[in-house]
Amino acid sequence: MANSEKIQFDLEYILKASPAIVYQFLTTPDILVRWFCDSCDVTDEVYTFEWDGSEEYWEMIDDIQEERIRFHIEDSGEDEYIEFRMYRSDITNETILEITGFCDDDEVDEESIFWTDQVRKLKSACGG
Repeated sequence: MANSEKIQFDLEYILKASPAIVYQFLTTPDILVRWFCDSCDVTDEVYTFEWDGSEEYWEMIDDIQEERIRFHIEDSGEDEYIEFRMYRSDITNETILEITGFCDDDEVDEESIFWTDQVRKLKSACGG
C-alpha cells in the first residue's frame, strides 16, 4: 500500500507592498480574482475558489490580521493546510511572504512553480 502522507513545503517571497496590503490581497474575494483564481466566494470562513470551471473549498482555520492566514483545503489530510505568513524585514523593510503547504513528495517542484507564478501575479496586482 502506498504511503499517502504528504510532505510539508515552505516557500519565501519578498514583496514591496506592506503586510496590510498583502493581507487584503489574500483574503478579499474581489481582489483574489485579480491574481489567484477565476472566481471566489466566501461563506462563513469557507472560501470557494474556481479555476477553469472546477471548484476547491478552503476553510479559514486561523486568521491573525496582517500576520497569518491558514486554510484547510477540503479533501486534504486533517493535519494538512496552506498557510500564508507576512511580516516586515527589520533590515530591508520589505515584506516577507512565507507560504507553507503540503503535497506529494514528487510534487514539490510543481508546487514551487505554481506558487512562484501566483506570487508573480500578486506582485504585479499589488504594486510589487
